[in-house]
Formats: sequence, C-alpha cells, structure tokens
Amino acid sequence: MLKMFSKKEGQKGFTLIELMIVIAIIGILAAIAIPQFAAYKQKGYAAQVKSDLKNAYTAAQAFFAENPSGTVDAAGLTSNGYKQSTNCGAAVVNNGTQAGLNISVTSSADNVITGTIDNTGAITGTFSH
Repeated sequence: MLKMFSKKEGQKGFTLIELMIVIAIIGILAAIAIPQFAAYKQKGYAAQVKSDLKNAYTAAQAFFAENPSGTVDAAGLTSNGYKQSTNCGAAVVNNGTQAGLNISVTSSADNVITGTIDNTGAITGTFSH
C-alpha cells in the first residue's frame, strides 16, 4: 500500500512542505505590501491636488496678464487653460484679485487631502491623514 505513494523513477514534483513554505512566503510579502499600497495611493492623490493647484495658479496668472485689475473666478481659470484632474474637485477661488488670490482644491478620491495656493504661489494644506 505505501509503495503507491512513493516516487516512481523519473517522476518529479514538489512536496507538500515545499508548497506550504512558498504559500507562507507569499502571505508574508502580501501582508507587508498591502498597507504600503494605501500610503502610495494617498501620496498620489496629494501630488494630484498639488499639481491642480499649480495649474490653477498658472491659469490665474495668465488671466491677470490680460486683465491686471480684474477678478478671476473658476470660469476665468478654465478659459485660461486650467483643466480639472480626474480625482480632484473643482478649483474654488476665494478673493480672486491679483493681490489676494486664494485657490483651493480638494481630492474627490480622498476628501481629507486638500490644499490652497495664494497669490505668491505658496501651497499649504492637509496632504496626509
């Protein structure tokens, strides 16, 4: 009866122990990688918000080049080249004058990530949890 389970000559394969060790190693690597993946996604959303802020600021500067004493709004940003990214909310303009410009953008994928840019181009906000 035990001869049935023994290897025959020229027969190759993995033992149960070898397969269990490989599965354990894969499980350990997955346990390390999955929490890091969430952090990488968050960093990506933060970078996207910062990019949107810089693009909105550039569009505002283009608006002010044509209208130095004008007041920019979201439509003015769009008409001067600003395009909202996929995972970002619309740019909200507070005090759209050249001296007091303040633009805010929030990630639509992670509402905690939000940022503002002022008339000097300085970016501030909450970019991590």
